[in-house]
Amino acid sequence: MIVVALVVFYASRSLFQGLLLTLEHHVPYLLGALGANNMGNSCVCRDDSGAEDSVESRSRQTENSRIHVPEARSHPRDPVRPPRRGRGPHEPRRKKQNVDGLVLDTLAVIRTLVDNDQEPPYSMITLHEMAETDEGWLEVVQSLIRVIPLEDPLGPAVITLLLDECPLPTKDALQKLTEILNLSGAAACQDACHPAKHRNTTAVLGCLAEKLAGPASIGLLSPGILEYLLHSLNFQSHPTVMLFALIALEKFAQTSENKMTVSESCISDQLILLEKWTDNPDYLKRQVGFCAQWSLDNLFLKEGRQFTYEKVDLTNIRAMLNSNDVSEYLKISPHGLEARCDASSFESVRCTFCVDSGVWYYEVTVITSGVMQIGWATKDSKFLNHEGYGIGDDEYSCAYDGCRQLIWYNARSKPHSHPCWKEGDTIGFLLDLQEKQMIFYLNGNQLPAEKQVFSSAVSGFFAAASFMSYQQCEFNFGAKPFKYPPSMKFSTFNDYAFLTAEEKIILPRNRKCMCLALSFGETSCSPCLSCDLCMECALQLETCPLCRQEIQTRVRQISHIS
Repeated sequence: MIVVALVVFYASRSLFQGLLLTLEHHVPYLLGALGANNMGNSCVCRDDSGAEDSVESRSRQTENSRIHVPEARSHPRDPVRPPRRGRGPHEPRRKKQNVDGLVLDTLAVIRTLVDNDQEPPYSMITLHEMAETDEGWLEVVQSLIRVIPLEDPLGPAVITLLLDECPLPTKDALQKLTEILNLSGAAACQDACHPAKHRNTTAVLGCLAEKLAGPASIGLLSPGILEYLLHSLNFQSHPTVMLFALIALEKFAQTSENKMTVSESCISDQLILLEKWTDNPDYLKRQVGFCAQWSLDNLFLKEGRQFTYEKVDLTNIRAMLNSNDVSEYLKISPHGLEARCDASSFESVRCTFCVDSGVWYYEVTVITSGVMQIGWATKDSKFLNHEGYGIGDDEYSCAYDGCRQLIWYNARSKPHSHPCWKEGDTIGFLLDLQEKQMIFYLNGNQLPAEKQVFSSAVSGFFAAASFMSYQQCEFNFGAKPFKYPPSMKFSTFNDYAFLTAEEKIILPRNRKCMCLALSFGETSCSPCLSCDLCMECALQLETCPLCRQEIQTRVRQISHIS
């Protein structure tokens, strides 16, 4: 009903504004009449009403309004993003409030936004309205940098959420932001004892780099900002600053010209040092190590360095996360047991092994304590990362959410009794297909069994997980001892699964892209649909043995056909 009222309101708003210009003394009566006939929108009239609403401000709002009205879906769902709701026809325009307070209010309430029919918080609506002007957008960005606390696990995700929801900044606004921040290598060394400011600054830069494209992203990566991000990778920086500086450089590198600029800075030398943190017992440093290794394999290649997949020992691993059954932006480690999301979407993955009968168990180690939905899913469960659909958001999957303390099934949630998970916690997942039940454990403490998914599926289950921005965890499918094995008899994926040596290889994206080019059968130097490589050019490159063999095989096949 709210969506219907919104459509009616936005369709008629321009007509009302024309009438308001000539009939200002009738405004209260017009709005009152609308309120009487549109009961779908609840009245949220506030004391800070529209005395400041002038003809000029109404005109500007008409020209610049970019509030999106979401399409109606059968199950509109996002892990934390609520549906937008604009001002109702009888609701006055909000006064400019304390921006810092609005940002903190949004952070405080964001973990409670779980159901489809929840309205967005007042603070979020107001921040969106403010960001419709350059001045307001700059205020919001500066507030995000200033007040988001370091210790809140959802802090960086809220930065991404708010900036992603706000209108795109203009060129003038970006230029002004660059001048205000005045970033440089020296600035990276200032206020080192207050890392929250630097973490938030690098998170904002990363979000803008992802949101913008082409010339805007190139223009944002000024020499000062590049120097600031590179200096933030030094060991003198707080690990969380190092992490988000690296993520920002990754996102800038999505534009090819920026990628070349960053690569020429010899960033790979520092990443070689940070890569050693991949197994660090400090979970924050471990995230830095994971991202450093991923960047070296996928973006900022180091001459003479072996790709990680060429040297990782996979001898005892028989089940892993499936790099061919994953949404587009999820990062998977070369050993296939660790995953991370640094995109603004809700990324998902299934494992390689499917079970149809018996009792099965696996464990997950929490690396980050934000929003993830981890559990079980069949092949019918769909990954709609940009729509916010993941594990537990359809009738073919069920998931445990330790951040918001919820169990998810069919895009509906119910609370569970476990405390919020934290870094280092172990989550256990037991699937009993004989009794048709799923049991979730936190550090060995179990919840009551979940059975609702079995009304739609009774076999064909995979271990599966979905990740919000900046979340990471490690899976154990039985290749090493479990920390909290359940008392009942169970089987493990690693005992029964089998993968060939080729199936275990998780190629970096640049290598994978080359292999995808093969499917288009290009033998001349015209670019294929997947990348800028064609068969003729690919054969001249120094490729890995797997790619080279596949390329040669495909060339022989095409030559034989022709």
